[in-house]
Amino acid sequence: MSMPETSHQDWDKLLQLYADGELDAANAMRVEDHLTGCPDCNARLAEIEAIRAMITQDGVRWPASATLHGRVAAALRREADGPRTSALAGLDWRLFVDRFTRWSLLPSLAVLAACALFVTMRPQPGPPLEDELISSHVHSLLANHLTDVATSDQHTVKPWFNGKIDFSPPVMDLKTQGFPLVGGRVDYLNGRVVAALIYRRSGHVINLFIWPDTDAPAPAGEREGYTLLNWTQAGLNFWAVSDLNQAELKQFQQDFVEASPK
Repeated sequence: MSMPETSHQDWDKLLQLYADGELDAANAMRVEDHLTGCPDCNARLAEIEAIRAMITQDGVRWPASATLHGRVAAALRREADGPRTSALAGLDWRLFVDRFTRWSLLPSLAVLAACALFVTMRPQPGPPLEDELISSHVHSLLANHLTDVATSDQHTVKPWFNGKIDFSPPVMDLKTQGFPLVGGRVDYLNGRVVAALIYRRSGHVINLFIWPDTDAPAPAGEREGYTLLNWTQAGLNFWAVSDLNQAELKQFQQDFVEASPK
């Protein structure tokens, strides 16, 4: 029984699949044998390879229209539903569908990839500043790391910060006001290195975080059982965090401001 004659349309499809390396060995050999005696198919293969080289260049976009999508889909359905009498009967049509899908969806996939990359690379918002403050306060207690320099001598604590931060925080010992200085340390908050002064009040710890004034003052408040108080003075931003009540922490703020250099 002889093989059915291969039509010109069938050879064109075979040539396209051959150029993409998607033919099985048997059909690839048939195409190569045919090319040895068919100048027209040789010319068509050269044309296909030229187009293939063109669409793989950077920056080239080949959006498929809705009409083309419909025509290809209809042709594939007809081929799938019809009798397998052509030379393409042994081909896996999923390869052709996959190739067409990859070409027609290239622009959409590129846009989706760019969007995903933008979302991934865009800086993600960090936790609220108040949460950072409380976390640093609690960590200093749990890790037993209240101070890097432990002394009540303000004249030792203040120069200790030299070279560690890019500003000079005011340091006062408020022992006579009931808020003795314990020491100081450097911390990391709000995307920068900050100074932290540590005070005590009847067994309660106060972390006073200081950095250059870049934010509008926030009102006093309570969060997770801790009191937070914010103010600005002399171009610096101050945040006091403690488990003291608001009245006592407010008194600490007033005493600190009054004792600060004018």
